[in-house]
Amino acid sequence: MTTWAGRTAAEISAAVREKRVTPREVVAEHLARIERLDGRVGAFRTVRAEAALAEADEVAARGDLAELPLAGVPVAVKDNLAVRGESRRIGSAATPDTPAPQDHVTVARLRAAGAVVVGLTNVPELCVFGTTDGVLGIARNPWDPTRSAGGSSGGSAAAVAAGMVPIALGNDGMGSLRIPAANCGLVTIKPGQGVVPTGDGDSTWFGMSENGPLATTVEDARLMFSVLAGTEPGPVSAPGVLRVAVSLRSPLAGVTISRPYAAAARDAAGLLMRAGHQVRRADPPYPMSLATTSLAHWTAGTAADARPLDPQLLTRRTRVHARLGRPFLRTVSSGASREQLRRRLEPFFTEHDVLLTPALARRSPKAGPWHERGWLSNVLANTNYSPLTPAWNLTGWPAMSVPCGTLPSGAPCAVQLVGRPGTESRLLDLAGQLEERNPWQRTAPMD
Repeated sequence: MTTWAGRTAAEISAAVREKRVTPREVVAEHLARIERLDGRVGAFRTVRAEAALAEADEVAARGDLAELPLAGVPVAVKDNLAVRGESRRIGSAATPDTPAPQDHVTVARLRAAGAVVVGLTNVPELCVFGTTDGVLGIARNPWDPTRSAGGSSGGSAAAVAAGMVPIALGNDGMGSLRIPAANCGLVTIKPGQGVVPTGDGDSTWFGMSENGPLATTVEDARLMFSVLAGTEPGPVSAPGVLRVAVSLRSPLAGVTISRPYAAAARDAAGLLMRAGHQVRRADPPYPMSLATTSLAHWTAGTAADARPLDPQLLTRRTRVHARLGRPFLRTVSSGASREQLRRRLEPFFTEHDVLLTPALARRSPKAGPWHERGWLSNVLANTNYSPLTPAWNLTGWPAMSVPCGTLPSGAPCAVQLVGRPGTESRLLDLAGQLEERNPWQRTAPMD
């Protein structure tokens, strides 16, 4: 008997279109895996078992089944994006437990493509921090359950890495796709600004946050990205000879890159060199002000999100974060510091087509109730392990996390690829070359 849990979205959708399996059979098998494993992982805030099976039957009855790119594919949705009929809690006791009247535009696009939403995934409160824990649950890394899955799309990443769904939807305002993807051995792309819709009225942290896919393969990431962007999947192609800059420098002074992540970037550079690309060491001219600019935008985004909520129902770390951000709201909303950073970094991307860096500085913190700890300990834990992602939210340029190598514990390691605006397809092609030359195990061995 064919087992569909652990298969890719591309494999599942092809089988459903060819009627080798029904959407109900696929969804039922993934729901069974969720029931078996999620007690150890903590990926889901809520599972839509009955609704998902009914929606799978609706997909099977569609007249356009043979044309659906995600026919019958189970998908998990991050719990800051609206799913019709489900509450949107954003990891907090301060948010209303009322059903959403309609789907977020990205969820609607996934459904239109034939995907079935099986559940909403855990996030840290208001999606602020790089560890996914809070009053509604703790998401653990399936490769090492003693460690956090990362954040803020940690529940979505954990669900994919554990084989509970083949793909998941998340978003990234300071690294919230790339950080958990790097921890959990997944492929993700944070699109450039305006490529994937953010949704009317939804928080974007002043234009820094973008919605994107979490997947186990470059093919699945490309497929889901095309659905989210409302485009046809582009053909897989050789990206030509690219000028690749390799940087092992942390953008934040005082934060060093650990040996495994530096080694992963060197290994990826060697793979790309052997693929024919022009690869050389070069560091972007990060300004000394990057740390304060990042902190101002990070806290101001939280201040804006917390404004309509009862502060007494927020955790202490979130209250402090929001309070610190309120004085920055006016200056951050002007966008002047982001434009200044873009102007400083643009010449570097005139000389180089792609930047390759480690995805993280070190492995994620221990899994646990970080929401019960002080604000400073959370901020230090976050910045010490994930200093390499925020710059590309501030610029609004596309960036990916791609698995490459392993940590001494056996958990996955990863690198980051960054490009200038409009180069999402190029980054995916380059990631495909890394995958071809350095194939990785798709899901964690949890059974």
